Parts: sequence; C-alpha cells; structure tokens
Amino acid sequence: MIAELGVFALVLALVVAVLQAVLPLAGAHWGLNSWVRLARPAAALQCLLCVLSAASLFWCFWQGDFSVLYVAANSHSDLPMAYKLAAFWGGHEGSMLLWQLMLSGWTLAVAWRSRDLPPAFVARVLAVLGWISVGLLLFLLFLSNPFTRLVPAAPEGKDLNPLLQDPGMVLHPPLLYMGYVGFAVPFAFALAALISGELGAAWARWSRSWTLAAWGFLTLGILLGSAWAYYVLGWGGWWFWDPVENASFMPWLMGTALVHSLIVTDQRGAFRSWSALLAICAFSLCLLGTFLVRSGVLTSVHAFAVDPGRGLYILCFIVAVVGSSLWLFAWRAPELGRGSGQFSMLSRESFLLINNVLFSAAALAVLIGTLYPLALDVLSGEKISVGPPYFEAVFLPLVLPALALMGVGTVARWKSSSSVELWRRLRMAVVMSAACALVLALSSGWWGLQLSPATLLGLTLGLWCLLSTLVHLWQRLFQGLEKGQLGQRLARQNWGWWGMLMAHAGVGVFVLAVCLADGVESRHETTMAQGETVELGGYQFRFDSLGPVAGPNYDAQRAQFSVGKPGQAAWSMLPEKRVYRAQGMALSQAAIDSGWTRDVFVALGEPLDDQGLRWSVRLQIKPFMDWVWIGTLMMALGAGLSLMDRRFRMSSRRTHSQLGSTALQGAA
Repeated sequence: MIAELGVFALVLALVVAVLQAVLPLAGAHWGLNSWVRLARPAAALQCLLCVLSAASLFWCFWQGDFSVLYVAANSHSDLPMAYKLAAFWGGHEGSMLLWQLMLSGWTLAVAWRSRDLPPAFVARVLAVLGWISVGLLLFLLFLSNPFTRLVPAAPEGKDLNPLLQDPGMVLHPPLLYMGYVGFAVPFAFALAALISGELGAAWARWSRSWTLAAWGFLTLGILLGSAWAYYVLGWGGWWFWDPVENASFMPWLMGTALVHSLIVTDQRGAFRSWSALLAICAFSLCLLGTFLVRSGVLTSVHAFAVDPGRGLYILCFIVAVVGSSLWLFAWRAPELGRGSGQFSMLSRESFLLINNVLFSAAALAVLIGTLYPLALDVLSGEKISVGPPYFEAVFLPLVLPALALMGVGTVARWKSSSSVELWRRLRMAVVMSAACALVLALSSGWWGLQLSPATLLGLTLGLWCLLSTLVHLWQRLFQGLEKGQLGQRLARQNWGWWGMLMAHAGVGVFVLAVCLADGVESRHETTMAQGETVELGGYQFRFDSLGPVAGPNYDAQRAQFSVGKPGQAAWSMLPEKRVYRAQGMALSQAAIDSGWTRDVFVALGEPLDDQGLRWSVRLQIKPFMDWVWIGTLMMALGAGLSLMDRRFRMSSRRTHSQLGSTALQGAA
C-alpha cells in the first residue's frame, strides 16, 4: 500500500508539473494574471507530492519491504539503519527520485524567495523548472520506477553495494545533487530573461545567490566524494580522473566561471552573453553527468545503470533541453551584446573575462578526455582509456594561468587600472611568493625531499594565491590604520568580500596541499607476514597480528600494525579485509592515521598463501593530506559567507524596480 501511495504521488506530481510548466508561461505571455498566480502554489504542491513519494520509498526500506524490487535489490535485513538511508539513493531509481526531490525543493525555494519580483518573470522561471520536472517525472514513472513490485516478494534483499556502506555515502549524494540540481535555477533565470526579452543585468543579479548556493553544495559534494574514494576504495589518492568523477568536475568548472561572470553582469552590466551562455552550459553539463552515470555507457564504481533504454531517454532529454536553450540564446544574442560597457586591458573585467575563457576551456578539455573513448568505441569498436597523463598535459596549462591571474583580478579596479598601481598593491605578494619558492627549491635537499619542477611551480602558485589574498586583507584592513579605526574598517567590509577572501585562500591552501601530497608522498607496495617490519618515510611498520572480527553484515580479517618513528612511542593501526555476507563481496578497509602534517595509510590487500600468513600490503605517507580537504571546505565556506551579504537580501527589491516593462505588463 505504501509503494502504491508513492507511485500515486509521482503521478499527481507529474500532473501538477505540467500545469506549472504550461499555464504560468501562457499567462505571462498573454497577460492572464490568474494563470500567472498558479505558479507558486503549483511549485509548493509539486514539492509536497515529491516529499510524500520519497517518504514512501524510505518507509519501504525501513520496514524491509522486499516486495518492492528496488528495495530487494539494494537492502538487507542486517543492513544498519544509516545505510538503509544511503540505500535510498544507492541505486539508479532512488537516485533519480532524489534528483527530482531536490529539484522540487529548489523550485519551492525560488517560489518562496521571489515574492518581490514581477509575477510574470517569476512565472517564467518556475515554468522552466516545471518543464525540467516533467521530463524527470516521466523518466521516473515509465523507465525508472522505484516502486515496481516484485512478485512473489523476495525472502531477503541482495544488500547495498558494500562500497556504498560508508558514512560518506549518507551525505555525499544529497550534497552533490543539491549542487547539480541547483544549477537549474540560474539556468531557469537565464531562459526566463531570454524568453521575455528582459536582458539587462537584473536577472543576473538575482540569480547570483542561487548560483553561489549551488556551487557551494557541489563543492562540498565533490569534497566528500573525493574523501570517500581516498579512504574506502583503498587507492590512497584524492583524484583519479575517473569519468564519473569528471562528470561532477565539469559543472564545477563551468559554475566557477559563471559565479565570476555574474559578478561583472551585476556590477557593470557587461558579460550578459557570457552569463547566459555559462548558465546554460553549467546545467547542460549537469544533465550530461546524469547521462554518463546512469546510461550504462561507463563502467565505474560510481556508475549506476546499465540500460540502453534509459540512456536513450536521458540523451533525448539532454538534446531537447540544450538544443532549445541554445536556439533561444542564438535568437536573443544580438540584444544580449548591447550596452556591455567599455573597459581597458588592465581592468577587473578583463581579468574576469580571461577567467571565463580559461575555465571554460578547462571544462572543454575534461569533456573531450571523458567522451573521446566513448566516441571511439562507438565509431570503431576500439577501446582505450584516457588517464592522468592526458589530463595533466591539457588541463594544467589552462588552470595554472588562472591561478596566476587570480590575485591580480582581486585588486584590479573596474574599467581601468594602471600597471604601476597593480604592482604597488601586489609587489609584496610577488616578492614573498618568489622568496618562499626559492627557499623551498634550495633547501628541499636538506629535508630529504625531491621536488620536481612541476611541484615547485605548483607550490609557487599556491603560495601566490594564498599570500596575495593575505596581502589584500592587510591592505584593506590595516594599511594606514590609525588608532581606534579597526572597528570602523571591519564594519565597512561586506560579507561578499569576506567570502571572496575565504574562497581564494582556500584555493591557495588546496593547491599547496595537492602539490605536497602528490609530489612528496612516500608509497610502497610489499608483502608482509606477522612479525615482519618495513620502513617507509621515516616510519616503521610492524605487522603484529591478524584475527577474525564480525560486523553487522560482514566478516573480516583485521590486521594490527604497530607504526611509529624509531625512538618514539608506536601506535596501532587496524586495516581490515571484509567479506560481506549477502553478496560475498570482498572489500579492503584501509586504516588511516590523520595529522596536521601527514596521513599514514595502511591497506591490506590479498592473502598470498592458503594459510593467510603472508599478505600484500600498501603503505603510504601522504604529507598535508588533510589540508586538501580543508582547502576545499574553505572554498565552500567562502560561498556560504558571500550568501550572507545583505546585498543579496536587497537584490530582489532592486531587481523588481529595474526589470523592464515587458515583465510588468505581462502580469497586468
């Protein structure tokens, strides 16, 4: 009965989504005020129905209703409750329901937070979001129904994929999807402006906060996914250019460009074409990521579905959404280019324009590297893999200049700056970065480090990003400070400025940590038996013991290693080799000792004899690995601080007063 309720809620949500997509759009066009007013209640009702459907599916997991095919395929009676929640979105159908749930939530948030906007403009925004919901709900009901019955009911479930039985999987997909789906909002605002012809800066100003929120959620989602791959998959790294990892990274790159482009459109009225096109491209890449993960064209530990029919539907949906939006953009492009303002080569606009080009080109490079093997397989049947060498060769040359220009764009003036002024503001950061890099290059041999030229370049740019941000902070708050003025200066700074500083400092911390973690790590794959000792990176690893342990739904062999430096107290690390009972799947659970300056990583591989006395073991020392996560978290926190800016709370009123007469007349 609960499953049928979930299906019925999805059917009603589809009906409401059709009404939300058609009637308000027609009402805005023909000036039918009563139809325009339907947009908000329709958005609220659709969200309520999606919540009811999602609650029904979770109830089926909670109760262990194995007459529901999706529950039987992704759950088990012994599965801990937290992982039953993860099982909700651990498979294809549930993840698509989560997608739709997030979209309805974003739609409701837009309806609630847009009461000061012209009703006709809001109606167009909500109608665009309604059309996206229609496509997803049709997909759920006819190709990916999570409530399909299994007759007869299974006596027991197949269990959740052991790789997904991790606390990170409880948080990673919702945060990632919040970012993915959140980019539908700036996409809808851009299309509403293109449909109505209201192509000034107002639509971009109000969509900035939504873009920041989506970008922040996507950053957190990528952070958790990378950390999950680090400690669950036993790879001992933070990024592997896996095609499904790239599926979330491409929208992040395009979203980064969009965040910066909207600043120019808001502040200067320029880059309107860029902002509209980037909004379209960012959401299009989110849809492409959905296709890659759920169509079966990729084989990955991250991928869900292997169903050509589903893949074909998603591909047609992408073509319809992207094709219609690009056609609309091409139709309005001449008007978008008008009144963009003039600026010199040395100006904040120029540096942000270069930022747009570099990040867009980087996203394109990742896209080519991800899709080329698929295209080659389809056209010739030849199977190849594109790995880190390609991405390092084409991606890094595009990102490194963006890092170099980041500190310059922060201090440059709008319209025009002088080279003398820029040098005066940045000379301290330039000198300090160069001096630190020189010290690292000359003294690395004393510390036993082998720093490659690429690592030194990365460290230099990371220092530059961090130090230029700190110098900018010093100049803004402390330079020429007189007694008693610090409080006044602090009060004058807006949250957007603090957010920008936090995000840019996070980039510097992230780049420094990545260069150290990848460039100075110690790695050793060996075989060990109980009682043996191996030395790596100044640490001694002793294989002390091995014994069985039982988990809630798995059995494991747990090893105990004593780890420490000579002459210092050792500590114990407990890696495991688990076998999950329901599926019989073996999984290594690495042991990681984290610290501010290094991670010590021990992963148990396979037994090398019948008695299980000798095992393959992976040992790693990853310097400053925690700072990779801290730097990424600082970027997301920067987005959160920027959202606290009072200018975003006031933007809807300014937008209302500045939107043109077309939207106002449409609501009359």
